[in-house]
Amino acid sequence: MHFLAAALPEPSRLGDFLMAFLSIIFEGAPYILIGTIFSGIIDAFLPAKLLDRVLPKSKVLSTLIAGFLGLVFPVCECAVVPVIRRLVQKGLPLSCAVTYMLSAPIMNPIVAISTLTAFKEFQGLTWATAGNATMTIARLSLGYLVAVIVGLVVLRFKPGQVLRASIASKIEAANAEEGHGHAHGANFNGKLVHAMRSSMRDFLDTAMYFAIGVIITSAFNTQVNQAILNTVAGNEWLALPSIMGLAMVLSLCSTSDAFIAAPMAAFSMAAKLAFLVFGPMMDIKLLFMYSSVFQRKVVVYLLIGLFVLVGVLATPWMSLIQSLYIKP
Repeated sequence: MHFLAAALPEPSRLGDFLMAFLSIIFEGAPYILIGTIFSGIIDAFLPAKLLDRVLPKSKVLSTLIAGFLGLVFPVCECAVVPVIRRLVQKGLPLSCAVTYMLSAPIMNPIVAISTLTAFKEFQGLTWATAGNATMTIARLSLGYLVAVIVGLVVLRFKPGQVLRASIASKIEAANAEEGHGHAHGANFNGKLVHAMRSSMRDFLDTAMYFAIGVIITSAFNTQVNQAILNTVAGNEWLALPSIMGLAMVLSLCSTSDAFIAAPMAAFSMAAKLAFLVFGPMMDIKLLFMYSSVFQRKVVVYLLIGLFVLVGVLATPWMSLIQSLYIKP
């Protein structure tokens, strides 16, 4: 037994980094794979412009509806990026795609259940007597509000002003093909092969950006002393930006981040709300993954806009939900 213990490697900063890197990779890669397979199926089987015909003609109304799509198609932030790229190419209005991209990792049943559980707002089949559902309600409602606001802002821009040139050109090509009445005539097997090839390209493209973000996140998690955050938690002006910055660098999955936020006793409920809304919308891995779809300047504007919007709304929104909540 002593021999086996002596053979174990000594703890090291490099070992901690590799462990953190692999843990995030193994957690996020399956979701990226699922998302890219879904995106390939959309590319091959979804008729062009079907979404545009199904959604309301009013772009504002369709954007409002897009904020709820996560309840029907629940995906985490790792899987949603390749999906919205294909949806945009298939005719989904850009404002709806951005709204869905930001809201889906928050506005979905899995995240609602995990938040209820983490904050002890739901136990078994009964409401917790000592708690209430304010955090879950605040998280889902603020996530929806922020996503819709950003989507409505995007309404003012054309796809070529927001998307990367390669993706914008594919949208124009799809529109031209639709106008000439061209359609994919391949049989089921041919479409399935096309779906797998599209999935493979999307996975390799997305995984590259994902890996870059994970490297940066792992370095922060293992090489930086995070105890410094406790010194700013009690400062009203520093608590929100510091915890939002933490959410960005930790790059947690939206299905599990509530279990990290709940025990943060030093931070207020409003600060925890900002953590739970900003993180799924913008973190380091998403910063690079968004770059595979949007122009770089748009990604920067999105980062700044979400940071300011969530930071400004978190405290009054939590106060509003707490004042409206009627304990069962």
